[in-house]
Amino acid sequence: MPLTYGSYLRLNELLDLQTPVSDGPEHDEMLFIVIHQVYELWFKEILHELDHLRDLLDASDAPRAHHTLKRVLTILKVLVAQVDVLETMTPLEFLSFRDRLESGSGFQSFQFRALEFVLGLKHRGAVLHYPEGSPARELLERRYREPTLWDSFLRYLARVGHPIPESVLQRDVAKPIEPSADVQRILIEIYRGDPQLTELCERLVDLDEGLQEWRYRHVKMVERTIGTKRGTGGSTGAEYLKGTLFNPAFPDLWAIRTEL
Repeated sequence: MPLTYGSYLRLNELLDLQTPVSDGPEHDEMLFIVIHQVYELWFKEILHELDHLRDLLDASDAPRAHHTLKRVLTILKVLVAQVDVLETMTPLEFLSFRDRLESGSGFQSFQFRALEFVLGLKHRGAVLHYPEGSPARELLERRYREPTLWDSFLRYLARVGHPIPESVLQRDVAKPIEPSADVQRILIEIYRGDPQLTELCERLVDLDEGLQEWRYRHVKMVERTIGTKRGTGGSTGAEYLKGTLFNPAFPDLWAIRTEL
């Protein structure tokens, strides 16, 4: 049987995955399911691209690293724009099926946790949230032990001649990224004397800011939809999400702003 558009994309299986659980079902549950499934597909693609980006930095291929970062930044803009679609659903429309979600919550998105880990936003509790032996737990255990994008970037800086301290290059990659005065001095020198490398730094800032922008829009969408109610997964809802704001993935790139 020849390959077709439908068979290549496995459309029959894909379009059979939207299964509302509400009675009727409620009209807006379809939108809710589609939006969140699309988010998960984009998370998968971003992880795919960030893995490629780390490989490119490890190979000192700066031009293709720039290109890959541009793609990730464009996807992040799509993620933010999708919030506009979700916000077309009023609070009452969401409440019409919310109880059917039971304990299901975006808090349980293991792909988003993996994305945080790649960017250095690691916390052991996110791993322990999933049962031992489950695919999600195995994925997060692996991501937890892997070097982050920032580690790949610092190794790249060292290979092109910048004196990144050995203690930074050999840090425990499972721990959160800590600001480094030595790294900041090197970054300031780069900004003052290397326009091309500065451009790569700025794209990393764009990535960090883009993730924070998505978090902010997510918080406001939740506030707009359920106010101060608790989240479906038992979290404090919008209050929990607010706690994730303004937590940069690359603190050194933000710290140098006052010194330039």
